[in-house]
Amino acid sequence: MKMLALLRGINVGGNRKVSMSELQSVAVEIGFTKVETYINSGNLVFESRKLSAAKASEQLEKAIEKHFGFPVDVIVRTAKQWNTYASENPFPKAADSRPNLLMIGLPKLPLAKNTFEILSERSAKNEQIKIVNDVIWVDFANGSGKSKLTPLWFEKASGSPVTLRNWRTLLKLEEILAGQ
Repeated sequence: MKMLALLRGINVGGNRKVSMSELQSVAVEIGFTKVETYINSGNLVFESRKLSAAKASEQLEKAIEKHFGFPVDVIVRTAKQWNTYASENPFPKAADSRPNLLMIGLPKLPLAKNTFEILSERSAKNEQIKIVNDVIWVDFANGSGKSKLTPLWFEKASGSPVTLRNWRTLLKLEEILAGQ
C-alpha cells in the first residue's frame, strides 16, 4: 500500500535535524519500499505491504528516535486518503491566489470535538478555518508568521500532534504518489 509520512517539528531553526537521505535509509531499513523524500520538512512517500498507517507511523517513530536520538511525531496517511484532500479544499480562491498561505493541518489522532471553536477564537480577523473530515484547513491570508495560531495551539485545540503543509506541498506529494 502506498503511504505518506509527515514528520512534525524537524529542521526548524537548526533544531532536531533530520537529513532526508538518512531518513530515507532508516525507512528502507525497517522494510519500507519505493521510498522517496520531498523537501527538507520531512515528507516521506513509501510502500508497505504489511503495515497499516498506524503501525507504519509507530515503527517509523521508533526507528527515527533510535537513529537520530530524539522523538519525532510521525503522521501517516494512505495514498487514498491523501488523494481526497485536494478535492475537499474549502478555499479554492486561496489555493489560486496564495498557495503558500493555504495550509492543511493533519492530526495524528482524531480531532477533538471543539477543535474548530478553539482555533476560531484564537484566529486573526483575516484567517479562515474549516474542518473537513480529518483535517484542519487554514487560510493564513496575512501569513502564518504573524498568526496567533502556533503549532502549540493546533495541538491544544485538536488534542494531538498536528503537522501543517501548504497547498503547493499537498499537490506535489499527490504528484509523487501518482508517479510511484
